[in-house]
Amino acid sequence: MLESFKICIILNVFILLSTAAVGRRKPADAKPNIVIIMADDLDSRQLSCYGGQNLKTTHIDALAKDGLKFQNLIASEAMCVPTRASLFTGLYPVRHGSFQNHKPVYDNLKSVGHYLAGLGYRVGLTGKDHVTKPKSIFPFDIVEGFEPNCVAPTDDYRLDDVKKYITASDKPYCLFVMSINPHAPWTVGDTTEFDAAKLKLPANWVDTPVTRRQFVKYLAEVRRLDDQVGEINALLKQTGQDKNTILIFLGEQGAQFPGAKWNLYDTGQRSSMVVKWPGKVKPSSETRALVQYEDITPTLIDIAGGKSVAGLDGRSFLPVITGKSKEARNYAFGIHNNIPEGDPYPIRSIRDHRYKLILNLTPDKQYYNRFMMDRNRKDRNTVWFSWVDDITNPNAKKITDRFQNRPAVEFYDTEKDPFELKNLAADPQYAQRIAGLRTKLEGWMKEQGDEGAAIDRVYPKKQEAK
Repeated sequence: MLESFKICIILNVFILLSTAAVGRRKPADAKPNIVIIMADDLDSRQLSCYGGQNLKTTHIDALAKDGLKFQNLIASEAMCVPTRASLFTGLYPVRHGSFQNHKPVYDNLKSVGHYLAGLGYRVGLTGKDHVTKPKSIFPFDIVEGFEPNCVAPTDDYRLDDVKKYITASDKPYCLFVMSINPHAPWTVGDTTEFDAAKLKLPANWVDTPVTRRQFVKYLAEVRRLDDQVGEINALLKQTGQDKNTILIFLGEQGAQFPGAKWNLYDTGQRSSMVVKWPGKVKPSSETRALVQYEDITPTLIDIAGGKSVAGLDGRSFLPVITGKSKEARNYAFGIHNNIPEGDPYPIRSIRDHRYKLILNLTPDKQYYNRFMMDRNRKDRNTVWFSWVDDITNPNAKKITDRFQNRPAVEFYDTEKDPFELKNLAADPQYAQRIAGLRTKLEGWMKEQGDEGAAIDRVYPKKQEAK
């Protein structure tokens, strides 16, 4: 009798241990976890895996070595709030409502939080939280750890709560890690790594001491960003999450230097994306497929096993990720409305894989941005004013005039002219191509309900649904 009792106890313990082990072990067909790390105002061309020569971005490069690098991710609006709203909703800016920086989205929308929750996912966010309100539209689990304020003088962070979130349940998760680096004011990171005199500046900049000094601060925050990517990747390995987790890095839009953020040149619109998916993505691969931030939520829905959502502007590029297709879309579109960042200055753009058309809708006006070109500053110790005041560099006036005084039409060959310095709009050999792209762009604007220059105005704070 005693022996039978002992055997029963041993069997019960064995069953309990086995059950616990099964509970911890995900089935082979389990839905993958997703971690998306997003930069803030990143000049993606500074990443060494994208050809950058000023620093070695070790951890982002390691992701590229293990995954798929996208060469043509395009932000439809080169500003933080519209880009993030597009990322989360799958809609272009006019349709989601945040078509000016810090303008709220319409109050009747759904976002990635709804779509993935309906497919069995927990959806969390840590860090920069500009587009997380109202909760009814952005139902994220807010996870402590990363700094939410992009203009904070520090970016102290910890991974304790992130670790708790990713290990709290067997239910799959999608976690957005929103870094505030390298957003201005460029006050964190180790600047001693960089020698200002040896930095390689972008071809569309004026080389001044102020520019080099500020660029050093900026690159120090790119280093800080790269370190954060490394720590998140290490945490996934430490917790055993890495085998069934898709890790995505996103560069957001360009830096707060003239001609990048708040514009529709490639230094503002062109972004970076690296996708690591063990067993699904070929290591050290890259694609020239054209994609936009609006396409990311539809892709996440596709990854999670959901059906395409009617009415979204974006489309899934999962076939590109898995190597089943080389193309995603034929055109990428762009929109810029300058209020509240400066005087009204509406711009629209369209591009294919090579050529880009930009329409400046009020070419009789001068472009003005209050952050870079502040009329009220008593000193001129800024990057922009150092460019304007440079009388020794013969290119300085050409670059600053081009930035302030723009023609109605700009057309660029982005392969031959990646910094878009040679406007081909008046070249007759491109007339037919320009006309075709213009027709496509104007058709897109009509579909979006985009009235053009008329929408770049001041709006009431309350945002009603259309």
